[in-house]
Amino acid sequence: MVDIFNEADERLKVKTYRDCTVTPNLPEKLLPLAELSSNLWWVWNSQAVELFRRMDRDLWEKVYHNPIKLLGMISQDKLQTLASDNSFISHMERAHTDYTRYMKLDTWFRSAYPKASDFLVAYFSAEFGLCESLPIYAGGLGILSGDHLKSSGDLGIPLVGVGLLYRYGYFHQYLNIDGWQQEEMVENHFTKMATERVRGSDGKQLKISVELPSGEVRAQLWRVKVGRAELILLDTDFDGNTPEGRKLTYELYGGDLEMRISQEILLGIGGVRALAAMGYKPTVYHMNEGHAAFLSVERIAMLMRDNGLDYAAAREAVASSNVFTTHTPVPAGNDLFPQELIEKYLEPYYENLGMSKDSFMSLGRVNPSDAKEGFSMPALALRLSAFANGVSRLHGAVSRKMWQAIWPGLNRAEVPITHITNGIHANTWISYEMASLFDRYIGSVWKDEPANMKIWESVSEIPDAEIWRSHERRRERLVEFVRARLKKQLERRGVSQREVQAADEVLDPEALTIGFARRFATYKRATLIFRDIERLKQIFNRKDMPVQLIVAGKAHPRDAEGKELIKQLIHLARDPDLRGRIVFIEDYDMNVAHYLVQGVDVWLNNPRRPLEASGTSGMKAAVNGVLNLSILDGWWCEGYDGNNGWAIGRGEDYEDPEAQDEVESKAVYDLFEKELAPLFYTRGHGGLPRGWIRKMKDSMRSICPVFNTNRMLKEYTERFYINAHLDYVDLAAGGYSAAKARAGWLAGVHRYWKDVSISAAEDTINGELKIGDEFEITARVRAGSLKPEDLRVEALWGYVDSRGGFDAPRVNVMTAEGKSGDQIVYKIKVRADRIGHCGYALRIMPNSDRPHIRYAPGLIIWK
Repeated sequence: MVDIFNEADERLKVKTYRDCTVTPNLPEKLLPLAELSSNLWWVWNSQAVELFRRMDRDLWEKVYHNPIKLLGMISQDKLQTLASDNSFISHMERAHTDYTRYMKLDTWFRSAYPKASDFLVAYFSAEFGLCESLPIYAGGLGILSGDHLKSSGDLGIPLVGVGLLYRYGYFHQYLNIDGWQQEEMVENHFTKMATERVRGSDGKQLKISVELPSGEVRAQLWRVKVGRAELILLDTDFDGNTPEGRKLTYELYGGDLEMRISQEILLGIGGVRALAAMGYKPTVYHMNEGHAAFLSVERIAMLMRDNGLDYAAAREAVASSNVFTTHTPVPAGNDLFPQELIEKYLEPYYENLGMSKDSFMSLGRVNPSDAKEGFSMPALALRLSAFANGVSRLHGAVSRKMWQAIWPGLNRAEVPITHITNGIHANTWISYEMASLFDRYIGSVWKDEPANMKIWESVSEIPDAEIWRSHERRRERLVEFVRARLKKQLERRGVSQREVQAADEVLDPEALTIGFARRFATYKRATLIFRDIERLKQIFNRKDMPVQLIVAGKAHPRDAEGKELIKQLIHLARDPDLRGRIVFIEDYDMNVAHYLVQGVDVWLNNPRRPLEASGTSGMKAAVNGVLNLSILDGWWCEGYDGNNGWAIGRGEDYEDPEAQDEVESKAVYDLFEKELAPLFYTRGHGGLPRGWIRKMKDSMRSICPVFNTNRMLKEYTERFYINAHLDYVDLAAGGYSAAKARAGWLAGVHRYWKDVSISAAEDTINGELKIGDEFEITARVRAGSLKPEDLRVEALWGYVDSRGGFDAPRVNVMTAEGKSGDQIVYKIKVRADRIGHCGYALRIMPNSDRPHIRYAPGLIIWK
């Protein structure tokens, strides 16, 4: 006998004859609930959240804040009762009115760019963190992607997200009795989530396909409404695909390299095909990290097939409208595939472009001529994008250093990778209590214009007593949440009932509470605070100034070192002298994050500088009045002003990691003992910590208007999106005639570049210069078959170090004054504007106002 009944999940394992979707039978008066639940706008509208919670508080928690599931599970009797409850109906109508107003409201983009009618950004990411009830995210990258979508909708920026719909999402974490991380996969049921099928004109779910070595894999399309924006997700787990094909969208960041490359082909190539199948015509493509870099391959192929372009013209049109954001300097976060894997999976695609294996491989190599080098997805994205950025000022500099070898003829500062610092969607992360205070004392304008510096000055008008009471309520709720969660964790581990009951006593709702929550990657240094355990005990156990710590975070399933850090932490927390003072919360997700960033007093962040690209958790804490204690890395280099939190160190870089850990752990202890605890526990009139509250207000006033995704999206739009859009529209006009012309010009530059040189240079420097003196430089250039207007000749003037290198040179563009025989004569007058050992150098590059052309690798000549 075959047992087809699985007792573990109590589902019958047979193939259905026919399936269909059953929807709730809502009374007519409650029909607005269907519309409210189907758009994730409710996630950042507290009135809508409370509306769903009000329907059935216990069920709301049981369905993990999923209104689609709530409406499907609530009883018909309960619905009838709610339909006759005038108070509930009034509440629902207010929420629905807010939603309708939001969807129809005039937007920033429409006002700023009224003529950009055909503008559309396609935003690709491997993960999107929109809410806990749509678990297709792993961590910070996904949360940033979700906040990006939300703010694009708030601002009215025409943008569509593209990602994968994972059947099992990212793993759920639990710990065994020894503190070792275990992973559990939980199935997502898409018809019970805020996902709707994308249907074609025939009423059937729309599907696209990609080609893999094992054969064709089809993907069906789903849509998620995110305010005014929308997200398109690809799903391969359905009948008609092979078992291997179905597994492509099982897990986020699961499997081996072959699974990873297959998923990235589906995301990049399949994502472009999905947009085309739906009739979208994006003018800008934004790759959020290198996972989606194969989208350029499909875009080029489509232009060649549909518009008759050759590879060069299609590549130029694609590159001009591509945006690439790199998110990490850590090697594990930058996909690198071996050559044999690229050949196995991409051969049909690059042959379709008329490319050889070597020419395609060169696109993904830092050094295109190094046959031993693997294929880097970020390198591919950088080579085929006119716009590229890191996610903080420091990360921009780190990225320019990291990828400088792609542009060997450039000074590091000129490498065409800029920065746009990350932000957060404040409405998503702020607590109800703090939002209510802002509404009362700042005005609701903060929700629509979070980047308006002026309105945040009004934070100082919030009475100290009110802001402190609101914050204390959040800390109390956090402690209640942690105790309940800890009890469930302990029960699952099978500990004694006495230990389970002891969870009711952990943490003190009035004690200084530290939060530390992030991926347990080793560079995050989760155990730095435990380096001197005896000193930590003294700090945490002072009767007059107690301190406590709440920790959460996952290690990647294959990261044994990260798992070992979690185990160490669990064992340290069991020390009798620390019991009840340190708690680890399992299965860190958006719900846990909300409680933490809204309820702790201090957000601790101590990565190994400069490996934290940005970090956004501290921004989420700041909007809730939580103070940051952080290494000067990522966003905190820009956010810290001396009054709005604390810095660990002064931004030093260390050669010896052991010495760094020793110095910085002591700095943390000193700050706890000498600054944080005394400031928190020093109470003034009314029993309030006036100094601490003043710092809370300084933090909100300085951080909230800057580190939000509205400011971030405006930057992307003004600096990248609009320029990319305009360039693409120009190139596409007249059957892509401008793209063909530009590609033809570039081909000529490449063809004749070998004949270009600086044959001679002279100047009018006569001995020593005085500050303010002016001198003239003359360069004689052999241009071969190229014309003066094809070349940009520059004189770089600046400090010279002992090795002959430049320090922050000033670039002076020289002017063609005429010809001398077969040479073009260029001249420039330069003013000596700095004192010390200085010098100049000359260089030639293609003459273009577009950096991706002007700085084309291999086309820079120095003298």
